[in-house]
Amino acid sequence: VQLQASGGGLVQAGGSLRLSCAASGRTFNRYAMGWFRQVPGKEREFVAAIRRSGGTSYADSVKGRFTISRDNAKNTVYLQMNSLKPEDTAVYYCAGREGLIATTTYEYDYWGQGTLVTVSS
Repeated sequence: VQLQASGGGLVQAGGSLRLSCAASGRTFNRYAMGWFRQVPGKEREFVAAIRRSGGTSYADSVKGRFTISRDNAKNTVYLQMNSLKPEDTAVYYCAGREGLIATTTYEYDYWGQGTLVTVSS
């Protein structure tokens, strides 16, 4: 499956952005999907994930501010980011894997190209 992330940009602290990740193929509903982020010099870190059935998991740093969702009819997963902080600045990547939800990078088989989110103070 191929993943295409979009929706990044520059936003002021306290603002909102919605990221999208469009997947190719007909079997999107078989995939658990995740969002990760990375800043230069640091490892890629887990942000949020969603099960095939719609159940979700979040990193503590974004819980209550970010919401992951999916639309299987559109082969798309979203990340709604509210109350953004400067420390949310990163390149955001979507990822997919067949089967169960996961929160580590090595468990995902498919990755999008990343979209840059910059939050100014």
